[in-house]
Amino acid sequence: MSKTRILSKLKYLMQRSLTKLRPATFLQRMTVARSFRTSASANATMTVRESINSAMSDEIERDPRVFLIGEEVARYNGAYKVSKGMWDRYGDKRIVDTPISEAGFTGIAVGAGLKGLRPIVEFMTFNFALQAIDHVVNSTAKTLYMSAGDLTCPIVFRGINGVSASVGAQHTQCFAPWYSSVPGLKVVSPWNIEDCRGLIKAAIRDDDPVVVLENEMMYGVEFEIDPKIMDKDFLIPIGKAKIERAGTDCTITAHAKMVGHSLQAAEILQRDHGISCEVINLRTLRPLDRPTIIQSVKKTHRIVNVEEGWPQCGIGAEIAGLLMESEAFDYLDAPMERLAGVEVPMPYSWAIEGMAVPQIENIVNGVLATTYRSK
Repeated sequence: MSKTRILSKLKYLMQRSLTKLRPATFLQRMTVARSFRTSASANATMTVRESINSAMSDEIERDPRVFLIGEEVARYNGAYKVSKGMWDRYGDKRIVDTPISEAGFTGIAVGAGLKGLRPIVEFMTFNFALQAIDHVVNSTAKTLYMSAGDLTCPIVFRGINGVSASVGAQHTQCFAPWYSSVPGLKVVSPWNIEDCRGLIKAAIRDDDPVVVLENEMMYGVEFEIDPKIMDKDFLIPIGKAKIERAGTDCTITAHAKMVGHSLQAAEILQRDHGISCEVINLRTLRPLDRPTIIQSVKKTHRIVNVEEGWPQCGIGAEIAGLLMESEAFDYLDAPMERLAGVEVPMPYSWAIEGMAVPQIENIVNGVLATTYRSK
């Protein structure tokens, strides 16, 4: 196939999948990512990066079995500075630098977990975790079942997931559907500092392997600190979603960065169209909080799911199946709208990569479509 035909095909696929979406520039998308930063006020703030650091530090201080292992997590303070200062405070035995070998250090951590320690494995990106997926799936997820309950492996696999910025197709994709399909794994996808502190601390204390899917584009975003989330025993139950905004006309389900996009879309829909949206932060992808989704749909009678990953076999596909198989089906007044990434590898150029994932305008138009108020 010629270069011209390949470019033509790529353009066609993008236009077909996101016809409601106008391309956003890199600057526009970065502005959106920072939109939850607190304006000048007396309230203290914390970045998502700092909240992850504080959650891990709390658990390392609380439990001598907990340690962090990964590439550049120690002396370099982490590839994304998430573990900044931790090596200085806790030393080589608790913050462990490794060679560039995901299969190697993940295998070491799995062995440590099976012997009673509680490792936190940081992948520089979950794209690199593919080198260690045999350990994640075969050596941890299946162990409890295959040992008839005799062996547990309390381990946390964490790192960046989803869309980054101009890093190419091999470094920017969503693995939420991959890991969420595996029995034996628990999968969480935090959005703000409350999610990160509560879910990561709960994951470290859990006796099962937990995958924590963070988002690089959220690391520098600041949120106001609620004193309750800074408690050393603040936990968010794994498997429980949160209704971030109550509404009556349409349910929006999302996870990670798309929660912020959905909340901003809900504000626009209320202001410009008088449509009241209920925004659900899924938080946990496995086990999915099915009752919260069902109850919301029974109230609003419509639903839009938003995710950065591809649509086939995605989180939205699982929610669609849930709605078809539950009593919520009889309450739907319109087909479910699924807003997902375009079915292509992520473009490298920032000028067009915004076309490949849902934006705020896309969410607004999706809700207008399911409420039959499209222009």
